[in-house]
Amino acid sequence: MANHVSSLKRARQTVVKTEVNRANRTRVRGSLRLMREALATGDAKAAQTQFRETVSALDKSVQKGVLHKNTVSRYKSRLNARLKTLVLSTPAKAAPAKAETPAKAAKTAKA
Repeated sequence: MANHVSSLKRARQTVVKTEVNRANRTRVRGSLRLMREALATGDAKAAQTQFRETVSALDKSVQKGVLHKNTVSRYKSRLNARLKTLVLSTPAKAAPAKAETPAKAAKTAKA
């Protein structure tokens, strides 16, 4: 146990900082979990919305010193890659097919 006034103060500060860092880490982990779930469901629109929120939480964690900037960069890169594959694999609304002209329909019917 701390006995000096300065060490008592440092002990109090450590308790407060620990709580703040724990809350920030919990927020980041929860956001990452929601992002993984959004990717797993396959809903591209929801995943894109969650991606923005997750990136924001990750960037804030860097500012607060909870995570290292290279770690966050790696997380964002991997999440973006997974989001990109989801968006590209999701079939876009197909363009309406052109109606065949009667001449083409007759040619295909003869063949």
